[in-house]
Amino acid sequence: MPAVVLCSALTACGGGSGGGASVPVAALPPAAGSSASTATPASPSTPLSLAAQVGARMFVDQTLSGSGKMSCATCHDPDSAYGPPNDLSVQLGGTQLNRSGTRAVPSLRYKDVTPPYADLLDNPDGISVPGPGGGFTWDGRAPTLAAQAQIPLLDPNEMANASAADVVARLQAGPYAGLFKQAFGADAFADTNAAFQNARNALQAYQLEDPSFHPYSSKFDLYAGNKIGGNLTVAEARGLKVFANPNTGNCASCHYQGAGLNGSSALFTDFSYEAIGVPRNTAIPANADPSHFDIGICGPLRTDHPPAPGNTFCGMFKAPTLRNVALRQSFFHNGVMHSLEQVIRFYNTRDTLPELWYPTVGGTPRATPDAGFPTYGLITTQYTGGTVKKYDDLPPTFVSNIDTQLPMDGRAAHSTPPMSEQDITDLICFLKTLTDGYKPPATAPTSGACIQ
Repeated sequence: MPAVVLCSALTACGGGSGGGASVPVAALPPAAGSSASTATPASPSTPLSLAAQVGARMFVDQTLSGSGKMSCATCHDPDSAYGPPNDLSVQLGGTQLNRSGTRAVPSLRYKDVTPPYADLLDNPDGISVPGPGGGFTWDGRAPTLAAQAQIPLLDPNEMANASAADVVARLQAGPYAGLFKQAFGADAFADTNAAFQNARNALQAYQLEDPSFHPYSSKFDLYAGNKIGGNLTVAEARGLKVFANPNTGNCASCHYQGAGLNGSSALFTDFSYEAIGVPRNTAIPANADPSHFDIGICGPLRTDHPPAPGNTFCGMFKAPTLRNVALRQSFFHNGVMHSLEQVIRFYNTRDTLPELWYPTVGGTPRATPDAGFPTYGLITTQYTGGTVKKYDDLPPTFVSNIDTQLPMDGRAAHSTPPMSEQDITDLICFLKTLTDGYKPPATAPTSGACIQ
């Protein structure tokens, strides 16, 4: 298998307020009351357990929400690699689908081997010192997929059930209550707490068992397995080198190739946490309060690491997998960026051109920017004078927690960035090879942006 290493935390979360999506299995599980005892196959060789069949039903069931119009698949769309189907920074939910979340929605793909969170988790690269790692959600507060499933079901900004009892009552009144009993026993609804735990276990079983959650079907997988159709183009191969090179992209420092399911090829995350000073997203309603800060491991959604001075974890968010990153339409924990190119340019110029990413205070806006003033940043107005308010979404107390690994190494403003224009183009080409569902063309192309 070719050796490989990978790049930065480029993903965010989101959701959607639209209808449910179809389950990516060959056919849905038996309806309530069916006498069928065998699982419906997700593929010719991969049956689903009864618990996973329940989870498959739950995943697309809009009646499990307070609004009656939102399911897991609303925000985790199977056709969008189980990520959001839109470019919203955060999604709308609640009983009237009018409440805004505070974080972007991540993809649910490739979560099957994620370890529970630990302050000192061994890094799978075998080189880096132990540090914060593992867990589910952007701050790792859920130790398992089953625990993570509870969060959206009960969150007032998401599926907005008032209690676990509400979820159980909706399940008991639903069309697959009989299947639930087949999976968990004739008295499965007798104990509300046990029934709610089984419901969460069902969603976890579905995500662990159904191969659509970890298909390993990208061009990179063909390349890593030395299979026909997996030859990288010249540009993609250069991009892989940028990804791995500690002096340019250095993506591998957080997106190491840790082994996947049953020894499958790279996961493109090392489960670690970093503070990189992502710009504040003023489109999130909660951020209208200048005293509100989302500082990841230190809260506000996680409460076991209080944001006291000296807490080195404050501002850290989980590095997600880069698989299917080219399909995403919003990036980072707050969804502040909306293109893969913009994210890579942020990594490259956060320090050398901070005025493109953070607000300038006290300056005079120019009516016409200089001819060479870049337009790819979040800030497209050029200022004369003033001070760039760098790291504007992190309390000053915790600025010392910012990671200084390349390409964000704190180099001087207006100095040369680590990656060249060619590096950026090539890196994007490589990251596109991580998109699942790749079908090798009958004839290899000889021209195009990602060929030579």
